Amino acid sequence: MPKTELRQYEVRARSTDTFGRVLCSSRDQHFVVDGPVQNGCPGEAITPAEIFLAGVAFCGVELVQAVARDSNVPLRSVDVSIRGVIDRSRPVRSDVSVFNSVDLAFTLGGVERAQADLLIAAFKRR
Repeated sequence: MPKTELRQYEVRARSTDTFGRVLCSSRDQHFVVDGPVQNGCPGEAITPAEIFLAGVAFCGVELVQAVARDSNVPLRSVDVSIRGVIDRSRPVRSDVSVFNSVDLAFTLGGVERAQADLLIAAFKRR
């Protein structure tokens, strides 16, 4: 089956009876997201910023696995750690909230340093 360049995704979000708690759905999967306590929200479930960072971390793991497979690199494991900082006292932009910094760290198992460097370079190009 030929790969298509067009990829479409849909996620829905709706309010719940608890202020600041949102039910999100994609296909037949559901998850709860809480706004941060700083906004008067519960902050008990994963927050929007954490969901965003999780998406980037997941993309790193999955993409490095796919590149390794396609390149016949004997990758055994991938661990991605991501940390984002939003400093409201020093906004990057005045019109929208964005992270002041995001740090991404990969730990790859089963590969030599040169192979790991190639896998990470491929991730960065995507």
